[in-house]
Amino acid sequence: MPELPEVETTVAGLRSVLLGSRLMRVEPRRADLRFPIPPDLRQRMTGATVTGLSRRAKYGLIETDRGDMMIFHLGMSGRWRIDPAEIGAHDHLLVETDQGRLLSLNDPRRFGSLNLVRADAWSGYAPFTRMGPEPLGHEFSPAMLATALKGKATSIKAALLDQRIVAGLGNIYVCEALNMSGIAPTRPAGRISGARLALLVDAIRTVLTAAITAGGSTLRDYARPDGELGYFSKQWRVYGREGQPCPCGGTVRRRVDGGRSTFYCPTCQK
Repeated sequence: MPELPEVETTVAGLRSVLLGSRLMRVEPRRADLRFPIPPDLRQRMTGATVTGLSRRAKYGLIETDRGDMMIFHLGMSGRWRIDPAEIGAHDHLLVETDQGRLLSLNDPRRFGSLNLVRADAWSGYAPFTRMGPEPLGHEFSPAMLATALKGKATSIKAALLDQRIVAGLGNIYVCEALNMSGIAPTRPAGRISGARLALLVDAIRTVLTAAITAGGSTLRDYARPDGELGYFSKQWRVYGREGQPCPCGGTVRRRVDGGRSTFYCPTCQK
């Protein structure tokens, strides 16, 4: 699943094409993805001018001068394509601008979503009301994390994947940050010292920033809007590297937790 860096990269690519442009054509090509597409999306978005693009957790936000905001989630295999050579069966939304640019939201598995809310009420969108702070924002700190984790017996990996604690973290970057900070993924979340939480917060920021700079990781069908694949996967410390050397010299292992693969190094992660 595209994670925070991939969505950030996608929004940056869309911003270069959509910001300030008038949407001459907005055409949903089916009635639903994972959830129904708002039936009035075409009417409300066609003719509007894009005034802002941003991200919340793993969602992209496209705001218009009509006070509307289209919220998209890429699901498991979604991606935006800019000026595609041809339109295929998995291009489920077409957007054409007054500059003659064509964009398509392509989602073969249809686990993504599209919604439409009023821009002045976007924070009340149901998924957002239950989310914690952004990991790259000022609210995310060792003190905040210590408070959120206090008394929790669940593993630190499961806690970091809980969007109510911190928004936007996913399996890949949690594995990477835990390795970078030397914390075992199975360690009880409420039993990690303040000093180690400070290392963890710094590692989360470092790995996310590096991934965004690198353009997002290559994940099966994931590509940036310009069609270029991300390449942060070449920098992975442990994710997908079972049996290979950890930067510390130990050997990366894999375990399955809750149906997800966890990659870690038992030598340096305690």
